[in-house]
Amino acid sequence: MKANAQKIGDGIYWIGVLDWDLRSYHGYTLDGTTYNAYIVFGEDHVAVIDNAYPGKTQEMMARIEDAFAQEGRDEVVVDYIIQNHVEKDHSGVLVDLHKRFPEAPIYCSEIAVKGLLKHYPALEGAEFVTVGTGDTLEMDGRTFAFLDAFLLHWPDSMFTLLVEDGILFPNDAFGQHLCFTKRFDHEVPEYVLMDAAQKFYANLITPLSKLVLKKLNEVVELGLLEQIKMIAPSHGQIWTDPMKIIGAYTDWAQGVCEDKITIVYDTMHYSTQKMAHELAEGAISEGYDVEIFYLHEDERSEIVKSILTSKGIAIGDPTINDEPYPSIGDIMYYLKGLRFDKTNINRKAVTFGSMGGKGGTAKKLAEKLENYGFDVVDSQEIYYIPTEEENIDSYELGKTLAKACKEL
Repeated sequence: MKANAQKIGDGIYWIGVLDWDLRSYHGYTLDGTTYNAYIVFGEDHVAVIDNAYPGKTQEMMARIEDAFAQEGRDEVVVDYIIQNHVEKDHSGVLVDLHKRFPEAPIYCSEIAVKGLLKHYPALEGAEFVTVGTGDTLEMDGRTFAFLDAFLLHWPDSMFTLLVEDGILFPNDAFGQHLCFTKRFDHEVPEYVLMDAAQKFYANLITPLSKLVLKKLNEVVELGLLEQIKMIAPSHGQIWTDPMKIIGAYTDWAQGVCEDKITIVYDTMHYSTQKMAHELAEGAISEGYDVEIFYLHEDERSEIVKSILTSKGIAIGDPTINDEPYPSIGDIMYYLKGLRFDKTNINRKAVTFGSMGGKGGTAKKLAEKLENYGFDVVDSQEIYYIPTEEENIDSYELGKTLAKACKEL
């Protein structure tokens, strides 16, 4: 295979993989992604940072060979392998790298060694060098400084800072699932970039928000923030404006939200749908923006992206067999794990729905949302088809939610 490396700095190249065809990953939708990996040349030595998904060896090795050609080096030899994270989309080529460059030690966190050997028994006998915050690798006047990133987003995660160049390689942190031929942030529309970054955070980082703030504070205290001139994550675009994404992460982790309400519902015979639309009008009347998601068509990863920047949510569902309509179970279970209250606020919530028997769905959903860290302020449940008076009640429910959100 023939593939080109892309230069991102003096003696520094992107050697990653373009996955044009991926449509679902980590339980959410996307339109392709990249598995970013990098190679750094010193005067006499070479280091590779991270790699790609299993089966992607040919593309990555082709880029490595092209990077050597661009540097005018005939012999392809890698002296160090830095593995920031165990997960397969960043370690799946590691066994092949080790076979090609068996003398290159693998630098990783202490926790990562066990995980890598579990994933790849063929690495048994490889030389591992365990590193953490305060440790460095000196290579021909270039310094790789390592920083523990426990649970950002796996226990083994770590960051690597190429000190003299000010490039942070944070693996999954600050990433986006985007697949473009251009490598830098300013080469794609900003709304596309930030939307993808928000979706990435909402689906992967939300429950770790307190750790995000802790790590950002640590970076400041260590005097590293002013050293970071570029952030090269393991997915998506490279940030040439680091404070744009650092600022966004700070806002998301602290629960900085818009005057917006996310409405999620399903319906059997359109009664709950009618309630959702009336509720939206009530919220709009209070000056709030609204995003509505219909579970017949919409899916969880877009829903939680919206919730991340919303002050309130409304969950609507009809009753079937004395229980909530099953489609709501997926998003409710997802919300349980994401724990949006970790973002420093308890978003306001209401529940609603229709029923033809004893009902109870609105109450059951309210109880679950309270357990998941939302502050439920009211509920509405109607019998079969809403009357005009009940439509007005739904409208007022939207106003009630928006007013409660204004207290945040």
